[in-house]
Amino acid sequence: MTDTAESSSKGNPAGKESPKRGFFGRIILFVRQVIAELRKVVVPTRKELIRFTITVLVFVIIMMLIVTGLDLLFGAGAVWVFGGS
Repeated sequence: MTDTAESSSKGNPAGKESPKRGFFGRIILFVRQVIAELRKVVVPTRKELIRFTITVLVFVIIMMLIVTGLDLLFGAGAVWVFGGS
């Protein structure tokens, strides 16, 4: 591998060397990056939040019904195949 390939495989732009950071330096860098990402977060409006919550609840209820139906179906199939008391 060449130097360019090595630096680009580590996520650094080609030709730029980042300074080696110590343990605490990496932790501080991580915290700064987390804060920078959190500043990009858009908080939903109340109307959006309610719509998203209802959508998730409906999806979870539908999935529960599907799993329950499959459980009953496979349970009945197991009783039919292996016999039950």
